[in-house]
Amino acid sequence: MEIEKTNQMNALFDFYGSLLTDKQKSYMQLYYADDFSLGEIAEEFEVSRQAIYDNIRRTENSLIEYEKKLHLLEDFNTTKAVIEDMSSYIKSHYPKDEVLEQFIELLKKDRDEK
Repeated sequence: MEIEKTNQMNALFDFYGSLLTDKQKSYMQLYYADDFSLGEIAEEFEVSRQAIYDNIRRTENSLIEYEKKLHLLEDFNTTKAVIEDMSSYIKSHYPKDEVLEQFIELLKKDRDEK
């Protein structure tokens, strides 16, 4: 469960991190991406462990609320799945159609740039 939550928070951070304050970004980056403990972050910023914990929990809730309202991560994952399905279908039904494959590559490139 912890790995799933970490993956979810990292994905939400990728989409909504620019909406966070610099302090929130720093705490989330250290805690989720760099795997710092609450104590290590508290020591780094010279605040209490409880302050870090509270800030991270509030930030997690903010990221979840952004996703509930904007659906950017959900839409990204849906689009990714559709592109993968289309790619498989094209490879199995139109293996020699280079134009269709180029369209798929353009969709993948566009998706990866977002």
